[in-house]
Amino acid sequence: SKFRRENIGYIYQDYSLIPEYTAYENIVLPLILDNKDIDGDEVRELMSSLQIEYCYEKYPYEMSGGEQQRVAIARALINHPAVVYADEPTGNLDSKNSHKVLKILSHLNQTGTTILLVTHDAMIASYAKTMMYLYDGGIQTVIHKHQDTQIEFFKNINSITTQDSLLKEFSQDVLPENDL
Repeated sequence: SKFRRENIGYIYQDYSLIPEYTAYENIVLPLILDNKDIDGDEVRELMSSLQIEYCYEKYPYEMSGGEQQRVAIARALINHPAVVYADEPTGNLDSKNSHKVLKILSHLNQTGTTILLVTHDAMIASYAKTMMYLYDGGIQTVIHKHQDTQIEFFKNINSITTQDSLLKEFSQDVLPENDL
């Protein structure tokens, strides 16, 4: 438990906020559990970067799904984890906030944080350095961004996911030529 609290941040798809705690209290919970000092300025800065500073004293039931998701993201990042596990972290966000969160995660990755992100969205996957495409419980394809632009990587991801999923599904539905 101590290792997880100190080294891993979790961004849950369903927020997993504590309903009796305000946004601020939910965010600082990992610090409290680790008996760490709370730097109010750092908390406010993180909330500001996610554009939820106005939620400081709101309870989860008073926030939209997108606001709750950003509080959950702030909670996952407040301890400066070495690894962040993110399950559809932008699923409840509009496109503007999705890109903002992905830029924050990308910056963290560039500065040494490992991000393991699960998504069904090729645009979100295009922010990664490496994409592992899972199909029917196994890794089907692994691609690396290398020197590609984000749009080139996005197109490559779309090509692979379309080929691996749609074509496999359609090939099962095709009737023999004489049955047409």
